[in-house]
Amino acid sequence: MKKTIFVFSALIVALLVLFQLSKYAYMSGDISIEIIIAIIAVVFFFIGIYINKKTQRKKEIPNTAINPKKIKQLGISEREYEVLVQISKGLSNKEIAETLFVSESTVKTHVSNLLVKLDAKRRTQAIQKAKDLQILGI
Repeated sequence: MKKTIFVFSALIVALLVLFQLSKYAYMSGDISIEIIIAIIAVVFFFIGIYINKKTQRKKEIPNTAINPKKIKQLGISEREYEVLVQISKGLSNKEIAETLFVSESTVKTHVSNLLVKLDAKRRTQAIQKAKDLQILGI
């Protein structure tokens, strides 16, 4: 945080010096106003590029490691986990049944079991809890 404050303070001081120098250069008649405006525009352009690069580097990649111990601890079977992954993809019960080659009632049973094991009332809440427990790699 201190480094960011120092960098921005230095930028502000540098801009103030640039403005003062351009004012004196213009008053003395050594340089035209168009050149001063162009120099200031170029300086602001490079400051914008610098700030953009700093903000792009700060993005963190979320930890998507799956915790298999937590899956076993919750008592989620392999098939229930497959259903949970399909739910996280936004598929309906019918689509999950077609994907996993099981009946729709079997999928409903697995979803019901998942809701109980994850202590959730809705599918979206189950997905959120699964992400929080690091059992879904999304």
